[in-house]
Amino acid sequence: MENVDGRVKVAVVGAGWAGLAAAVELADAGADVTVYEAARALGGRARRVELDGVALDNGLHILIGAYRETLRLIGKVRRGAGSGLLRIPLDLYVLGKFHLRAAALPAPLHLAAGLLLARGLPVAQRLRAALFMARLRAARFHLERDLSVDALLTRFNQGPDARRYLWEPLCVSALNTPPADASAQVFLNVLRDSLNGTRADSDLLLPAEDFGALFPDPAARFIVAAGGRVVSGCGVHAITRAGGQLAISSAQGRAEFAHVVCALPPYRVPEVLGGVPEVGPALDMISRLRYEPIYSVYLQYPGEVQLPQPMVGLAGTRAQWLFDRGRLCGQRGLIGVVISARGLHQELDQAALAAEVHGELQAALPAWPAPLWSRVIAEKRATFACVVGVQRPQQRMPVPGLYLAGDYTASPYPGTLEAAVRSGVTCARMILESRPA
Repeated sequence: MENVDGRVKVAVVGAGWAGLAAAVELADAGADVTVYEAARALGGRARRVELDGVALDNGLHILIGAYRETLRLIGKVRRGAGSGLLRIPLDLYVLGKFHLRAAALPAPLHLAAGLLLARGLPVAQRLRAALFMARLRAARFHLERDLSVDALLTRFNQGPDARRYLWEPLCVSALNTPPADASAQVFLNVLRDSLNGTRADSDLLLPAEDFGALFPDPAARFIVAAGGRVVSGCGVHAITRAGGQLAISSAQGRAEFAHVVCALPPYRVPEVLGGVPEVGPALDMISRLRYEPIYSVYLQYPGEVQLPQPMVGLAGTRAQWLFDRGRLCGQRGLIGVVISARGLHQELDQAALAAEVHGELQAALPAWPAPLWSRVIAEKRATFACVVGVQRPQQRMPVPGLYLAGDYTASPYPGTLEAAVRSGVTCARMILESRPA
């Protein structure tokens, strides 16, 4: 179906990063795009949350230099407004325990030197960590058979300190899945494209503003400027076949489109696509996915309180990584704490968890005062569990014009923003390639 002006009509259902990526690419190529989003705020699992006038994020995410598609689209929609990101050469600092900093050398020497000079690891463990990366590189980061990250580290004789302060935190941060369950092959894909890429690929990119301002808001403006529509607060009830078209039933009524990109969270897809029998195998695959949480704990301290650097880690605590929002976003004294994957913290109520996290910070930094206020944001199904052998549906559905987008769809990567964005871009390109010449 085309408009009178010849533009192909496309609906994107869901305005998370996957859906917005698809919509931006389509709108930029001249398609007539309508984006439906049930929530008022755009961005899905990386969006702005307002608390008494303070802009927070529903998840504390780290980007890396290897997120090429994410960075490309951020640059496209921000149009000279800056990246909105603080770029730091790889620097992993666990308070009082461990410090790895990439050397000012070309890749892969920057990482090899960083591992060999890392503080907090015995010399033998540093050598084994460097040898681990060298052996993975020789094997092209490929395993003949998938196994758990825990088993992989055992196979390559990684010492307890290297596991505790380096490999296991990297696994949990990237895959949001405990090492005992996490897919080693997917972990190796992450290591290949970040630590084994160019020196810039391993850079840490920390948001210097809230996630809504970073991409979703400018993406929506870009889509509208290109002649599309972004309809928030409008949930979609069903996607069905309508002759040679696809029909969207939403709070605004029924509309038909030539193409539909379903970019909803996976656990919502079956209720919306349940009336399309051809997608049954994909829905069965989705039904077998498990999910992992991400908890973001915000602690507001007096304005003079600062971390020693914008991002630091803790070890042996519920708190995993700490972000100084004063250094990053100008929110002085505000510390964001991320707790990835499942754990005993899920059994605590929000007040108890915030109090426990503050106690962990105070133990590591004894001079800190009590927080003025705290807030816990729990995304209980933040990502799919990236377990050994996990199966994920393709983006192209066996129905003409119907596509799935989301970090849970087929990809070499775990449930990251880059995986989400790439899935949306893939859907957009398949739609654009299907247009008659």
